[in-house]
This record gives sequence, C-alpha cells and structure tokens, in this order.
Amino acid sequence: MTLAELQRLHSLPFFELLKQARAVHEANWPEAEIQLCTLLSIKTGGCSEDCSYCAQSARYNSGIEIERLMSKDAIMERARAARETGSTRFCMGAAWRGVRGGTQRFEQVLDIVRDVSSLGMEVCVTLGELGPDEAVALKDAGVTAYNHNLDTSPEHYPNIVTTHTYEDRLRTISNVQKAGMSVCCGGILGLGETIDDRLKMLEVISNFNPQPESVPINSLMPMPGTPLEGTAVVDPFDLVRMIAVTRLAIPKAKVRLSAGRTRLSDETQALCYFAGANSIFYGDKLLTAKNPAVEKDRELLAKLGLGTLAPNPAMNAPEADPDQPLSPACETGSHCGCC
Repeated sequence: MTLAELQRLHSLPFFELLKQARAVHEANWPEAEIQLCTLLSIKTGGCSEDCSYCAQSARYNSGIEIERLMSKDAIMERARAARETGSTRFCMGAAWRGVRGGTQRFEQVLDIVRDVSSLGMEVCVTLGELGPDEAVALKDAGVTAYNHNLDTSPEHYPNIVTTHTYEDRLRTISNVQKAGMSVCCGGILGLGETIDDRLKMLEVISNFNPQPESVPINSLMPMPGTPLEGTAVVDPFDLVRMIAVTRLAIPKAKVRLSAGRTRLSDETQALCYFAGANSIFYGDKLLTAKNPAVEKDRELLAKLGLGTLAPNPAMNAPEADPDQPLSPACETGSHCGCC
C-alpha cells in the first residue's frame, strides 16, 4: 500500500476501520485461531548497538545482568516447557549486532536450532544482521522464520539507532528472503514517532515482495537507564488502529500483539484480536520485560471463544509476486523505501 492509502485507512472512524479490518481478517483467517509463541533470550545484555529503547545495550546503565549464550541443555528445557504449555513457535533472541559463519557462537546456534526443530514446533530466531551464507545455514538447520524489525520509519530511524542504518536492516531481510526463510518484521509504537512515521514503516513492510509471514506490533516498554525511559504510554486506541491498518495492508500475515501487553486490559486485547491480531508472545517473560501469565492468556482466549493455531514447522515461506520486483533489493539501492 502507498502512504496515502494507509493514511486514508488510519483516518477512518474507529468502528468503520475495525469493520473493514475484521472483514479482511475473516476472509483470510476464518478459523478464529491464535498463534502462541514463546520468546527466549538465549544471550542477554552486552550488545554493542545503541538502540534507544533497548535495555540490553552495553551503552546504557539499565541494570540488566550480562549473560553468556545459554547452554543447549538449558534452552532445550525451556523449549520443551513452552511446547507443554501450548506454544507452537519457539523464538530465540540473542543480543548481538549480528552473526558470522565459521565462528564458534554461530556453530553453537546452528546446533541449538537443529535440536529445537526436532521438537515439532516452528523455530524463529533473531540474531541481528545476517549475511547470505549465514541465512542459508540457518534455513538448512531448521529455522522457520527470521525476525528483524524495522522499528519505525526510514526518516525517524536515525533518531532511535545510529550504530546501523535502515538499509542494513533491509539487507538482512533480503538475505532471509533469498534463503527461503519466512520474514517476521514489524515495529515499535511509542518511540517519539508521528502517526505518519508509523504508516511509513508499514508502507515499507507492506511493499516487501514477498510480504512478511508475520508482523509484530510492539508497544514500547520504557526500560530504566535507556534514553527512552519515562516515555509516555501508547494510547490503546492508537494500538488498535495500528493493528487494524496492518491487517488491511498485509492480509495474509500473522499480526502479532507483542511487547506491552502487560499494560493492556482484557477489553483492549479483545479489540486487538477483533481488529486482526492473531498471534501473541506467550509466557511469563518477553526478552527482558514481563509478559502476561500463561493462565491469564488462556482464560481470556477461552472467554473470547478463540482456539490456538497448530504448529507448522514445515511451512513454506510466502511466495513472491512474479509480476513485481523482489523487495527489499538494497544491493541496487532500489525498492527499499530508504534511498
């Protein structure tokens, strides 16, 4: 979608926007099922990046304890527990700028992925920047999807991160697509951005070819010691609007209600589900922030009559539109929305 189209949708009266989003959601996701995902930080803190929202940056005094890469046995224990409580996708995040093939830590990650993928869940990782060879290696090891968020618009991005560029992000996403993995790519609300910044981010993501398999929509959890500490809470109605516009812009993607759910009432979460959210992070922790308890989530889903999506570890990545150029295509400086 173009920015003008997204602006028109976002400016609709609230109930008209929800009505349109609900119709598109039911046309593409008629089963009324929610994907349950568990996110585990397998290496915490000490990151060299300066993302203003992140407590794991070594540049900020956030109080986060730096932890080395978890052992495979400890990760497998958490993965099995996630499966037993109903999670169908296990996501592993590491506080690194990126990974390089041939290094000990990358080989360790590949070994972990192989074992986690044997549990019958979908496997997602977020490891920072990724080259083409590393992307292929992760795909071969059993990674279902790679998460790499754009966070915000190309214009606002330098106000949030200076240690890498928007194009760096898009280049990683392009490498993931070419390796045949699904792309998980979304953003964060509450970074001091404007409504247009949010919609410009969505414009870039909606014009990926192929479109992402999943789109996380996060609300900033201001972390002590970071530059965004004390930032105002995102208005719940703004979040619901963004969920609805995302559903209209990327109809076949799983729209994931991600960080910030501890601040949402059951009623707000219900509106998000109605507007098109059909995936959540599930469990007691989301990287370094709290997350609603398993029992509370299960209770709400039962009240709403929502089922849970079965795992599909063998799923194919979305197919590209053959009539359109592949995007992102940052090696030529085109189709990426940031040049």
